[in-house]
Amino acid sequence: MRVLQPRTRPESFAEGVSRLRRRWTIPFFVIDWLSEWMAYYLSHWNFLEVLEYMSSFGVLVAVLFYFSEAGDRVKQRHYQAWQVINTAQGKGGSGGRVDALQELNADDVPLVGVDASGAFLQGIRLSRAKLRRANLSSVDVRNSDFSEADLQDANLRSANFRESDFRMTDLRGADLSASDLTGADLTRALLDGAVLDGADLTESKLADLNWKNIASLKGANIHGVQNAPAGFVQWAVKHGAVDSAQDENSQ
Repeated sequence: MRVLQPRTRPESFAEGVSRLRRRWTIPFFVIDWLSEWMAYYLSHWNFLEVLEYMSSFGVLVAVLFYFSEAGDRVKQRHYQAWQVINTAQGKGGSGGRVDALQELNADDVPLVGVDASGAFLQGIRLSRAKLRRANLSSVDVRNSDFSEADLQDANLRSANFRESDFRMTDLRGADLSASDLTGADLTRALLDGAVLDGADLTESKLADLNWKNIASLKGANIHGVQNAPAGFVQWAVKHGAVDSAQDENSQ
């Protein structure tokens, strides 16, 4: 805060003019001399100092109000994000849902049961998201991050998960039928009770995969799977999986 200090009394007009060497500078001196006297009188006006204090107090009040209303602003932001998601439900494209879902997840808002079926959400980042029972059927989320997310009992049928990150993701009870998991990273993912019938696991990464209690993977393509746990490939083939190379140009 700036504290006003009384100014010293300016010199008289005659004294100032007597110091001038050039007459053409007189108009400029007059302006400066008048301004100096005005500043002198105002510096002795206590009301201005009161206004200065009030201005600083007003800033303090505004800061206090800003922080006191922070919770309401967050709620409003979340409400708007949910509006975007719900308005776009059942429609193709993104419809702003990528930013909305990522924003809610960043604020640790549960996305349980969210419906984004058929949406184009390529590259979405939903690490550690709470997506239990979500409907992501037929979504295009290639190159996305679902690492450590909770996707228990989620509907992921016919979704495009190419090159996506599912490291340590909870997929127990999820329906991944006919989903495209080509090149996806399923390291240490939980698949107890999951259905992978017709899923494409070509070149997916399966290190430390929790696979022994997979419900079904009939017709799933396990061609070129990487770092598969011991016994997985044999077990998968025995339960109906296939090892079929596909033409990349057809994808």
